[in-house]
Amino acid sequence: MAITIHERSTQTGQESVSEWVTVDQAMIDKFADATGDHQFIHVDPERAATTPFGGTVAHGFLTLSLMPMLAARTDQPEIEGVRMGVNYGGNKVRFLTPVRSGARIRGRFKLLELVEKRPGQWQQTSEFTVEIEGQQKPALIAEWISQIFV
Repeated sequence: MAITIHERSTQTGQESVSEWVTVDQAMIDKFADATGDHQFIHVDPERAATTPFGGTVAHGFLTLSLMPMLAARTDQPEIEGVRMGVNYGGNKVRFLTPVRSGARIRGRFKLLELVEKRPGQWQQTSEFTVEIEGQQKPALIAEWISQIFV
């Protein structure tokens, strides 16, 4: 289903939820290689097992970087005529609970604001929460800003 940008701007407070995605050790290792962050809590299962985490955990920034993939796996309606969208930044990001290797996560997105900054350029602010299956406390909560060009 496609909607216009003006229809989307009236959907403040509406939530969408992604499907579950498994964060496995291979994903964590690839992120470590891409970023150069090879801290043992991420890549050494034996050593990480001796920590309070009880095993390896995903990098917080890996969890945050899954936002676009999780957003694409929601039932959010597509906005007609979008030429491109770009990340503009975050107002807040909090890493609340580590994501253990093998855990399943999903994204919850809530539209906070969508305003036209200039003709053809819109700014969208959303609350992004990453939930961990079986956990009460989320992995992260972020207030994220995107620019949408139509």
